[in-house]
Amino acid sequence: MSSRLDLHVHTTASDGLWSPAQVVQEALARGLRYLAITDHETTRGALEAASLARGTPLEVIPGVEISVGGSEEELDLLGYFVDPVHPDLLRLLEEMQAERVERIQAMIHRLTQLGMPVSWERVQELARGDALGRPHLARAMVEQGYVADEAEAFQRWLGRGRPAYVPRRPLDPREVLEIVRAAGGVAALAHPGRSGLPRDLEGLWRAGLAGLEVFHPDHSPADIARLMAVAQIYNLIPTGGSDFHGPGPDGRILLGAMPVPEHTVERLRERCPR
Repeated sequence: MSSRLDLHVHTTASDGLWSPAQVVQEALARGLRYLAITDHETTRGALEAASLARGTPLEVIPGVEISVGGSEEELDLLGYFVDPVHPDLLRLLEEMQAERVERIQAMIHRLTQLGMPVSWERVQELARGDALGRPHLARAMVEQGYVADEAEAFQRWLGRGRPAYVPRRPLDPREVLEIVRAAGGVAALAHPGRSGLPRDLEGLWRAGLAGLEVFHPDHSPADIARLMAVAQIYNLIPTGGSDFHGPGPDGRILLGAMPVPEHTVERLRERCPR
């Protein structure tokens, strides 16, 4: 199934393989009506995509994906309709980008201790955008021949609890929800079928969480049914997207591939602070 929108898309501004221009071009070719650029800890890709889509049938929703929590529980929040240059939001994102650099450097050190040295300079070259991430380190490991692909890098070395993993610095999700709302946006919990539901979902709902990403490539039909029920209990808007980072290993392009109802966009827009 497919739809006319995709509310979870990454570009080269963070860890995507396609530039904002390529993503916008593909979205137009596929007849998409709405596209949310949700790069990790940066809004630069959203700004560029919105500029490129101006005057076309495609509406680019300025978004961002922000990792929250700490060593005990890690969550990802998707912000929608944010002001991409709001001072408080930009300040938070800049702090998180600096923390990402320290974290990746620490992982490189661990890999070196494990007998798999990776060039910091090469990781920086692979990270062409604002937000450095583990996928860039995984790509460097593939180049060095330490792993067959990025999936193996995460499964054996970089994933949570693996030998080279370094946890994020704790960040209160309520603080992020407050900043997203201050920037004029609303937030949804990303891929809970993969990451798990937070222990205090009710607390996040009370703090302003507006949506739950129900439709995601990693969610099974059982996950979707369960998450739809959770969304109904907490009056959360069921959202979804392809979590697009570029063509998959098989060459498939999942942009717009998730069956997300078109009215989802207006429901999210209505929840934005006035």
